[in-house]
Amino acid sequence: VVLSCPLDVQAEHPPGPPLSLDEPAPVPPAPDPDALGDVADLLAEARRPIILAGRGAVSSGAGDALEALGERIGALMATSANGNGLFAGSPYSLGIAGGFATPEAAELLASADVVVVFGASLNMWTTRHGTLLDPEARIVHVDVDPTRIGAHHPADLPLVSDCRTAALELAAALDERGVQRTGLRTPEVAARLAGSKWADQPYDDAGTDEAIDPRTLTRALDGILPRQRTVAVDSGHFMGWPAMYLQVPDPAGFLFAQSYQSVGLGLAGAIGAAVARPDRVTVACVGDGGLLMAAGELETLVRLSLPVLVVVYDDAAYGAEVHHFGADAPGASTVRFPDADIAGMAAGVGAEAVTVRRTEDLAAVRDWLARRDGPLVVDAKVVPGVVASWLEEAFRAH
Repeated sequence: VVLSCPLDVQAEHPPGPPLSLDEPAPVPPAPDPDALGDVADLLAEARRPIILAGRGAVSSGAGDALEALGERIGALMATSANGNGLFAGSPYSLGIAGGFATPEAAELLASADVVVVFGASLNMWTTRHGTLLDPEARIVHVDVDPTRIGAHHPADLPLVSDCRTAALELAAALDERGVQRTGLRTPEVAARLAGSKWADQPYDDAGTDEAIDPRTLTRALDGILPRQRTVAVDSGHFMGWPAMYLQVPDPAGFLFAQSYQSVGLGLAGAIGAAVARPDRVTVACVGDGGLLMAAGELETLVRLSLPVLVVVYDDAAYGAEVHHFGADAPGASTVRFPDADIAGMAAGVGAEAVTVRRTEDLAAVRDWLARRDGPLVVDAKVVPGVVASWLEEAFRAH
């Protein structure tokens, strides 16, 4: 929405006293005691519970309360993409639910008899188009906004509440009931999860002398980058690789522009993150199409001397469209374009840049990390034929 005002109107002073900017934040609703009791009763009997947290849980600061609740009921912990990092370091974390989940995590999610959703929408991405959760599983949906409960997936027990408040009060109610369950928190499950990260999943490396496998690229970067990092991911076919292979230390370490369903926003998000958190290494993961949409931001990086690592997954195409319609489909040429010298373009505005075709070329990233004296643009020529599994699932669903 654009509101256009004449300049003389913009310069006018409004009548009356100035508006106060000190209004207190609205107090989130307390959970209904009867509804809270029903949820506590369900959790007291759950054998395979899972807690799934999203952006609402992050914004309410519910991480520690959810960890304590999970320990009490023996729950495994998962997040939506926008909650990624909330349970980083937990031996019982499943990571991101949905298309980015590992096979082991997906299997455990499907085994749940109770799923408690805190501040997540349970949309098609998080549920793999409704196929990820057992249809017989009981769903508890906690959200401060009642209109969001059940909007994408039916909820058996709705609970209108701030996520942190709900988690604390549920833990207290279970304490009163004397509930302390093992659930899925066993040494066997912890061992399964410890050995089933995306970095542990086998695959046939499709790399050549001219192009690097995007999985190999991302796994190598994860090993090079320091733990304290902020990963900003643009939208596109490539976006699964950083979401799956790049670990983040906490929810503040992951910015996911896909929420806007628009290509080209990732680099701007990375610039904001680099200004806000100079103590962390900022990594912008973008496709070549998205980078070309926002190419002017490269000059911003140079002008502000921001030490941002820009990783371009360069397949000379809008890869999602190529894979969706097929490389030989009529009109496919409109989503393919000549291979661009993105490293040369970045160097043209004063950025340090390197073209990467093999893991050995990533030595430039190690050298840059020792200095971090400005942006480094990595033009990674990735194998275009490697199709992300989450994208194939989305095609099948449609």
